[in-house]
Amino acid sequence: MSNRTSPISRFPAFRRLWRPALATGAGGTGIVIWFEEIMLFAVEIVSVMLVIVLGGLVCLFDHFFFKSRMPRREAEQNNKGDKN
Repeated sequence: MSNRTSPISRFPAFRRLWRPALATGAGGTGIVIWFEEIMLFAVEIVSVMLVIVLGGLVCLFDHFFFKSRMPRREAEQNNKGDKN
């Protein structure tokens, strides 16, 4: 048995944010919508971060796979007078 006088809260964010959630809407639906908006904002932030990461991957792909298409110095020196 525990001798603690205060109950342990499993949701510290809810303990901190229940007053603004209650002020925006009276009832459970308002609280659910409020938390849903927070989750949608987090999803948008994550999606922007993923777009940045994917852009970096595309740049790396371009650098490593298409760099071989650039003419080399040896090839340019060998084909200086050669016209096709």
